[in-house]
Amino acid sequence: MSYFTHLECSVPCGAEPYDPHLPQHLCTCGAPLLARYDLDAARAWRPDSLAGREPNMWRYRELMPLFDGEQPLTLGEGWTPLVHAQRLGASLGLERLYVKDESLNPTNSFKARGLSAAVTRAAHLKATTLSVPSAGNAANAMAAYAAAAGIPAQVFMPKDVKVPFIRECELYGATVNLVDGLITDAGRIAGEKGKALGWYDVSTLKEPYRIEGKKTMAYELGEQLGWEFPDWIVYPTGGGTGMVGMWKAFEELERIGWKRSTARPRMVSVQAEHCAPIVKAFEEGKERSELFPNARTVADGLRVPKAIGDFLVLRAVRESGGTALSVTDAAMIAGMRQIGSLEGISAAPEGGAALQAIKMLVRDGLIKPTESVVLFNTGGALKYLDVLS
Repeated sequence: MSYFTHLECSVPCGAEPYDPHLPQHLCTCGAPLLARYDLDAARAWRPDSLAGREPNMWRYRELMPLFDGEQPLTLGEGWTPLVHAQRLGASLGLERLYVKDESLNPTNSFKARGLSAAVTRAAHLKATTLSVPSAGNAANAMAAYAAAAGIPAQVFMPKDVKVPFIRECELYGATVNLVDGLITDAGRIAGEKGKALGWYDVSTLKEPYRIEGKKTMAYELGEQLGWEFPDWIVYPTGGGTGMVGMWKAFEELERIGWKRSTARPRMVSVQAEHCAPIVKAFEEGKERSELFPNARTVADGLRVPKAIGDFLVLRAVRESGGTALSVTDAAMIAGMRQIGSLEGISAAPEGGAALQAIKMLVRDGLIKPTESVVLFNTGGALKYLDVLS
């Protein structure tokens, strides 16, 4: 049974609910739209119903953007391991450090979750061409799911993107468009070209469904920890969809009665030293970020100088009592090596950044030795092996 009902503005601005049976992107006020569900009725849905379901993120389909009778487009995304990182934790003086290893998703990153949900909805809405701007991993994921759906894909990436990202898009049959500048420039060009041609835009937070795929990371944490949640979630943040999605998931889980404690994890947003718009806005007490000048970092997923959903990320950080930190590229790479050498986990620079942030929080006495901490490793190292040299 589906409890999916409508879409609404994330601000909210007073706009009427939007019909998800039609293509929808941003609210008329320009803010992202969020998928909503009949959570009162969903209280009849119980956790024991999950037993025996397929080990992918669509095991939570009752609170996913599917209507009755519809099938998801899946490549097996989700249900990634939650590794109790005992050796890594011991090196930091932490008894309960876990790594949520998103590198084991299709196309090697957490982007598979969001794009599975977005392309599923786009396919049911009869989209004829999909378009996405990306720093790399989102393009790979979109291209793969578009191929599975039989829908042509157009990806727009900065021309200095790493070659493995380009080749993987081509592997799935996507058309690759390389542009001067950053992901914000890629988004502008993709939007200008696609609007005239009727392409379906699956940009981060410019459609409502990538959030729904990312929120399943919180559902999985709950199921893997017996519907208890960690004291801290440390999350590398570019566009911030995962942070926004998990915060949304906590509200849904509380409303349907699955979450055992009223406390939510303290959310930590981690960015690169030379691309830290969320961190700057957090430190300055602002509700929205400003375009970060001369953005650069070895972590392609963190090279987002301005996120459309920045206010939602900042809201989650502040409401949770969390924080926002920036780390150097050198520290990220050292973190990659430490995660790999102590736990055998393939971590991208983004995962290394999260580890460095945990070290900083432990050093400052904010994370206590007995508290539980989840480090999100959002992708694998294989596309980044050049940075290790």
